[in-house]
Amino acid sequence: MKKKVIAAGILLLALALAAGSLYTVRENEYACVVRFSKIIDTIQTPGLHFKVPFVDSVKYFSKATQLYDIPPSEVLTSDKQNMTVDCYILWSISDPKLFYQTLGAKSVAEQRLDALPYNELKRVMGTLAQSDIINMEDGAKRNEIYESIAEDVDTLARVYGIQVEDVKIKQFDLPESNLNAVYNRMISERNQIAEKYTADGNYEASIIRNDVDKQVNILVSDAQAEATKLEAEGEAEYMRLLAEAYDTADKREFYEFTLALDALKTSLDGEKKTVILDQNSQLAQILMGAQP
Repeated sequence: MKKKVIAAGILLLALALAAGSLYTVRENEYACVVRFSKIIDTIQTPGLHFKVPFVDSVKYFSKATQLYDIPPSEVLTSDKQNMTVDCYILWSISDPKLFYQTLGAKSVAEQRLDALPYNELKRVMGTLAQSDIINMEDGAKRNEIYESIAEDVDTLARVYGIQVEDVKIKQFDLPESNLNAVYNRMISERNQIAEKYTADGNYEASIIRNDVDKQVNILVSDAQAEATKLEAEGEAEYMRLLAEAYDTADKREFYEFTLALDALKTSLDGEKKTVILDQNSQLAQILMGAQP
């Protein structure tokens, strides 16, 4: 019986030793084997691994990119204007051993990451005027500034075993006391730009109108000249044809007689018309029944 108890104790001890000597590393994490507060090994390969039981412990750190939302803070621009910056940082652990030795925990890392971007933002924004930050220009320049900030923060964070992948500014806010002044300045600038565009448009429109009026006057003048020329040519042709048609005395006399008849017809249009004719005229003689 005593031997069975001893055997069972030995078995339990073996199982405890076996369980204490095994640990698992996942795909998305680092494992640091710690012995007497010192890291003796860093494991990045996922799977089952061994350690000295009851002596070694394992610290796990994530490989994944992590987001830390930095609390909004105020910075001072080069023209002594306060601005509130709200940003976040994307970071990951690049050296788990150095991370454990310098920081040890994610909460401590976030405290460092709270200070590093703020100090860098404070330094960079101190070189820029408020008008350089708040404007309607292409955002490429601001993106270059943000990339520079991310690179500088990454360099500073390397000493903690941290890789800073990006620093993104979500929003620039103005203190309440500055809002109205900045909005009024922006409205004034937009109004000036609008007035310039309007003046330029009116100037271009006047040039176009003057050119159109000039072209119209030229076309009308040319048309009138052409019409006068055609009218003169038509009258000349009419007179020529008329001269050809009545080139003898009999023809001219007949033509004059038909004109007289047309005039008489026009005069007698209507009721109760009185016509006064010379008694020697052909029309009078015809009307009175006399022979010419």
